[in-house]
Amino acid sequence: MTRIAAVHGVLPPHRYQQSEITEAVAAMCLPPGADRSVLRRLHTSAAVTTRHLALPLERYADVQGFGEANDLFIETALGLAEQAMVSALAEAGLAPQDVDLVISTSITGLAVPSIEARLAARLGLRTDVKRVPVFGLGCVAGAAGLARLHDYLDGRPDQAAVLLSVELCSLTLQRRDTSVQGMVAGALFGDGAAALVAVGREHPRAREQAGPQVVATRSRLYPGTESALGWDIGDSGFAVVLGAELPDLVRLHLGEEVRSFLAEHDLKPPDVTAWVCHPGGPKVLEALQETLSLDARALDLTWRSLAEVGNLSSASVLHILRDTLAVPPPPGSAGLVLALGPGLCSELVLLRW
Repeated sequence: MTRIAAVHGVLPPHRYQQSEITEAVAAMCLPPGADRSVLRRLHTSAAVTTRHLALPLERYADVQGFGEANDLFIETALGLAEQAMVSALAEAGLAPQDVDLVISTSITGLAVPSIEARLAARLGLRTDVKRVPVFGLGCVAGAAGLARLHDYLDGRPDQAAVLLSVELCSLTLQRRDTSVQGMVAGALFGDGAAALVAVGREHPRAREQAGPQVVATRSRLYPGTESALGWDIGDSGFAVVLGAELPDLVRLHLGEEVRSFLAEHDLKPPDVTAWVCHPGGPKVLEALQETLSLDARALDLTWRSLAEVGNLSSASVLHILRDTLAVPPPPGSAGLVLALGPGLCSELVLLRW
C-alpha cells in the first residue's frame, strides 16, 4: 500500500483579521455609501477568524483585470510551491532527484508551462520526471490528488511521488460583485499551498516512515448537481458558483456514500479515529456532522483550520492532514480523507496507521 511520508503546508506572510478583510472587501465590492450590514453578517457567520493573503491587503484595489491577477498568481505560487515541496521532501528524507511523479493542482490561476514545470530545474527534479498538472477539480483536488497518487504508486510500488497544491483564492475576487454567493466566497476563502510526499510499498523508505498507508479510495459524481459549485469564467476572470443547496446535497449524498465505502472495509463511522475533512464552510460541516452522527469533536481540526486560515480550496485538506500527522492516532487506527468539489463530486481516501 502507498505510504504517506510527509505533508508540509505553507501560508503567505500577509495575515489579517477577518474584520480587516471584511472592510476591504466592502470598499472594493459595494457601491459608495452602501449598507454593509449584510456583508458583515456573512463574514461574521463564516467561522473564520484570520486569513493569509497572497498580497498585502491594500494592493488588491489596484489589481486591474484577470491578466494582472493571473501574473500575480504565477509569481506568488512559484515561491509558495517551492517552499512547500522542498520542505516536504526534506521531512520525507528524499531528494528532488528521487521523485518519479508530480501531480500539481490549482483552481485559482492558470500557468503554461505549469507551476511544477517552472520549478523543475531550480528544484533539481530529474528531466524524465512525470508531471500531471490538474485544473478543474477545485476543493476536491487535495483528496483526489492523493487518490491518484495512490493509483500510480500501486502500479509502481518502488517509486516516489509528490502532490503539490497552490491556491490563491484572494486573486479571484470579483470587483463590484454584490451577489450573496460572491460575498460568501469573500468571507470564506484564503490562500495557501501544500505538498504531500508518498512512496510505494516496495520503496526503500516505505518501512522507515511512520505515516499512514492508503488502504482504498472512492470517486463519485452526483448527476444533476453540476450547477451547485464551480466557476463562471468571463472577461474579469473566475466568478464563483456556490449554490445555497450544498448543505442539503451533503445530507442527501454524503452520509450514504461514506457509510457504504466504510462498510466495504468492515468499518462504520464510529470506527474512524481521524476525520480529515475539507472545510467547505460552517453549514457544510454541520450537515456532514449531522448526517454521519459524528462525535462533537470529530471535526475539531477542520473547524480549527477554517477559523485560522479559511477555506484554502484543494490545499485545505492537506493542511488538515498535516495537523493530523502531528499528533497521530494509535497504530491500527483508521482515518478518512473526505472532500467535495465541482461536478458535484466527492472523493474518499481510507487511511490506516
